Amino acid sequence: MDTALLEQLNKTVDNLVVHHGYTNYMRDYEVIIDVGCGPRHGEAPTCLRYLFRYCIEARCETFLPAETWRASLDDRLLDPETADPDLGGYVWGVKFHELYGAELRPESETTRRWTKNVGIDFHEVHLETNAHDLTLVFSDLQVSEVPVGYAPFIVG
Repeated sequence: MDTALLEQLNKTVDNLVVHHGYTNYMRDYEVIIDVGCGPRHGEAPTCLRYLFRYCIEARCETFLPAETWRASLDDRLLDPETADPDLGGYVWGVKFHELYGAELRPESETTRRWTKNVGIDFHEVHLETNAHDLTLVFSDLQVSEVPVGYAPFIVG
């Protein structure tokens, strides 16, 4: 894998994660990052799709403390229109997370085991946002621009 692509993730720090999850065929994991002005400035986003191919593990954990969660259970916080500042919780409805950083982690037991058993190299990356920590174990990374109107999942 070209580690220059992983270094490109660090160039997106302070940009916005607008979506992450397994693709509709459930093998690869995608992270969509708004690298333009996007929703914070009322402009159309410029988004890149980071496609973590052959993703055998995806862990997403909260970055927020329990006190913040306790204050953020009100469903009015799901919509910025109804998220009254007096509610005092985390506004989920902003529809993005700020990307704080990305780190390629050294070989782990998991990556060594999968590399040996499958016969291709596996890697581990950790992404930190203002609300979630995301850890992915994958084999390859592809980066592409996201076309306007892209929808990761459509109910048929």
